[in-house]
Parts: sequence; C-alpha cells; structure tokens
Amino acid sequence: MRSATAPILLIALIIALLAPSSSSFSYQATRQYRLKSLVVVMSATEQQQQQQQPHHPHCDLPGDPSLFLTTNVDLGENKGAIMKELSSLVATVTRKPEAYVAICITDNASMVFGGSDAPLALGCLYSIGAITMANNGKIQCGVTDVLEKYGVAQDRIYINFFDVPRECIGWNRATFAG
Repeated sequence: MRSATAPILLIALIIALLAPSSSSFSYQATRQYRLKSLVVVMSATEQQQQQQQPHHPHCDLPGDPSLFLTTNVDLGENKGAIMKELSSLVATVTRKPEAYVAICITDNASMVFGGSDAPLALGCLYSIGAITMANNGKIQCGVTDVLEKYGVAQDRIYINFFDVPRECIGWNRATFAG
C-alpha cells in the first residue's frame, strides 16, 4: 500500500527542483476530511522581492496605469510639466513603459475636504497589476512632493489605488482580456 503522503512528497520534490537555488521549501501533509495539502514556505527575502517587483504578463498596456488627479489649486502653465513629472514617477515605480502611462489633472476645481476648501488634491490610480503597498507608498510620496510645491499640504492629498482586472479596461475597440 502506498503512503498517503507520497504524492505530496513528489510535488514538493518537483517544486524544489524547479525553484531558484536560493529558495527554501518545507512541506506539511495533513489529512482532515480526506484533504491533503502542501504548504510551500518562501523565505522573507523572496516574499519582499515579490512584493517590490510584481509582474503581470499583460501589464504593459496603453493607458495602464492611469492616474487621475483633481485639485482646487490653479496650476496655470505648470500643469503640463507636472503631468510629465508624474508620468515619469508612475512609470518608474510601476516598472511599466512610460509610453503607456496616462495622466489626467483637473485643476481649479470646486472642492472641500474635511469641511475646508484649503488647497487639496484627490486622486485615483488604476492599473492592471503593480498595485502593491510598496508601490502605492512611493507614488503617494512622489505625488505629495510635487503638489506641496503648489501649496497642497501632505495631509490634504488623498489617493485611491485600484488593481483593475484586464476585462475591466478597454482600448482600441476591445478590453485587454480580448
């Protein structure tokens, strides 16, 4: 009679052989309600690298990512330069070609945040992949650095980050899902 854990050991061996040499794996075979499971443990360094450098096979798409910012500050003739600076920031942080990044800024808007119409900015970043805690923090800091030059305090800049499924973004008469 074969061992109940033999298939799990075989899977663990295959994963270990296919994994990078720096990877460390452990397995745990459990039998609850006839359920067998394999637990693969990644080292903390591998987990951190995976979070910092996300990769999605279809994330290099036109208009992906798209950053929309609205502010009640009049940016005047500086708006074009600000959009180019933010385009570079988003491309660098998300590791996507800048040719595909879209930036939209609406300035001079009627806005209130926290009951005050003091300078503020609200934004949304939409992306297929590349939405991680590390990336979001870098983009939030970069946008803040840019807008503080125009009188928007860091505690009055609010950005929402959205990881959007491919079927929910359209371009060139189709969605990115097909």
